[in-house]
Amino acid sequence: MGRNLTKEDVLRKAEELSVQFIRLQFTDILGVIKNVAIPVEQLAKALDGQLMFDGSSIEGFVRIEESDMYLRPDPSTFATFPWKPRDGSTARLICDIYTAEGKPFEGCPRSTLKRVVAEAAERGFEMNVGPEAEFFLFQRDPEGKATTRTHDQGSYFDLGPLDLGEDARREMVVTLEEMGFEVEASHHEVAPGQHEIDFRYADAVTTADNIATFRFVVRTIAARHGLHGTFMPKPLFGIAGSGMHTHQSLFRGNENAFYDPSAPYQLSETAMYYLGGLLKHARGYTAICNPLINSYKRLVTGYEAPVYIAWSERNRSPLVRVPGRRGVGTRLELRSPDPSCNPYLAMAATLKAGLDGIQNRIVPPPPVNRNIYHMTAAERAELGIENLPGSLEEALDELAADGVVREALGEHIYHRFMEAKRIEWDVYRSQVHQWEVDQYLNMF
Repeated sequence: MGRNLTKEDVLRKAEELSVQFIRLQFTDILGVIKNVAIPVEQLAKALDGQLMFDGSSIEGFVRIEESDMYLRPDPSTFATFPWKPRDGSTARLICDIYTAEGKPFEGCPRSTLKRVVAEAAERGFEMNVGPEAEFFLFQRDPEGKATTRTHDQGSYFDLGPLDLGEDARREMVVTLEEMGFEVEASHHEVAPGQHEIDFRYADAVTTADNIATFRFVVRTIAARHGLHGTFMPKPLFGIAGSGMHTHQSLFRGNENAFYDPSAPYQLSETAMYYLGGLLKHARGYTAICNPLINSYKRLVTGYEAPVYIAWSERNRSPLVRVPGRRGVGTRLELRSPDPSCNPYLAMAATLKAGLDGIQNRIVPPPPVNRNIYHMTAAERAELGIENLPGSLEEALDELAADGVVREALGEHIYHRFMEAKRIEWDVYRSQVHQWEVDQYLNMF
């Protein structure tokens, strides 16, 4: 991947690498990757934004009478898939969606993030984000279907023979590096079968592209090893769930706008106001950062997942942590997002929250350097520590009440997202689950 590739660069690289097919990729509102495959002979036409598709078939896009959509590939996202033969290989380009009138489609998550990034740029800021996405590797049954049986009993930082996913994880790292990622670390996580691969921070749009690609690569390589890779936040009861901590900072040119060596905590006013915005709008953006019913099985006490809206320099129980590094590495670590979220929308919503904090000079409360999990409800109330929403239904209600996050999404995405998630909640709450049968069938 190259940030400054042009149409001519892509055409030349495609020829040099003997590319035969191109996957034009984009995401729907729920963050699911979609793609249209074209032969390389159509690449020039695609790069000119001339390829049309039926938007009415994509979740949350448009009605059938408004279906004509155009794909506009971003040349800087050109990359080949390493698992395909180099002779006759397949490449991909990530696309923005445009209307038939040549305007950015308001239902395109990538364009939505670009819009909020442009708002930050108008104030002189560029957002950088470093994600830490966790995932599970599970066995498949004899028919190839995914199970929740772990393939190891490893724990944090373990190696083989406990970490039987080490070979799969190594191939994932190699594949990501061949696709242009700078992988900084990979290791076994806390739970059996749980892993983490960290890659270098980048600007918000690039990072969102990288997260989408990362999830695709993990699932593909896992399948090649006979495993199922999943970013479901809480696939198993009683063990840690998977999070996607996002390290956020704002830059002015080459200077980190969050760093001020003379300020308390060495955090600038910009950093503190941004932090204030993150905390103020936390309940509003939770539905975007934690979009599944299952997400709220992770957001419970006892498994290192944040539940309480607070911040700290030292401990990991609050929503936001300030890592110890200062200078160019000064950043805020938002710990609530999980890897099932749409990365474009999650970054748009949290950036908008932080910008609102800066614009309105929202001062955060003092840091909480005690373990909040061990506090009583009365102690938390005395400190003014609120909870994150406890269910998808509650999170949707909070989203509906937060005008700033709603503005970040835009009315089209907001209404389509709410409609899809209200339906999801209604289907869930009307089901009879196995726990209910086990708990009540013989008792009543």
